Amino acid sequence: MIDELEQKVIEGNDQIFEAVTPKYTLDWYIKWIASLFILASLAFRAADGDWKMYDLVFGTVGVIGWTIVSIMWRDRALIILNAVSLMMLITGILNHV
Repeated sequence: MIDELEQKVIEGNDQIFEAVTPKYTLDWYIKWIASLFILASLAFRAADGDWKMYDLVFGTVGVIGWTIVSIMWRDRALIILNAVSLMMLITGILNHV
């Protein structure tokens, strides 16, 4: 329970924000894991060497995760963005094999 002093500090500080989306729900876990996969994909893309397939695979897994989340949220813009990204990544994988 937040005591009176803590409540005054929170109210008086415009830099403290409460999360809008719920934490520790299924979509929360999927979006964070998917985001980590996309970040790993970007790291492979930026690395020197022949890492293209890793970039494509990690990106695909991440985008699949975000597609699932966007469907759970019923967010049409995210659904379209991730569905198109998924098609492009799968095309990239098929062209690379």
